Amino acid sequence: MLEQSNQEVNPHFFNVVTMFASSAWCQLGKIQNPANGKIEKDLKGAQITIDMLLMLRDKTKNNLTKKEEEMLTSMISNLQINYADEISKVNSKMGDGVENTIEKPN
Repeated sequence: MLEQSNQEVNPHFFNVVTMFASSAWCQLGKIQNPANGKIEKDLKGAQITIDMLLMLRDKTKNNLTKKEEEMLTSMISNLQINYADEISKVNSKMGDGVENTIEKPN
């Protein structure tokens, strides 16, 4: 019985984690916003949402089943990789024309 319960994922925990993850995917501009059907980016919001998942991971440490821990860790890792990719795109765009638009003092 203990072995079986250690492998299960609480549906409420699953729903909370996927709710945050879905929000982060929308904020990263990877999926459509379900409210308006548009692709929108909010990288600051995505970082906050990822931070909330990290906090959830830290606060639930040693209280999750193996499957729950794996699911949460995997979602966080995927979101962090995609967040880093989006930030690098923004930074490269800023670096492409910033020198030309900034006036140098005389």
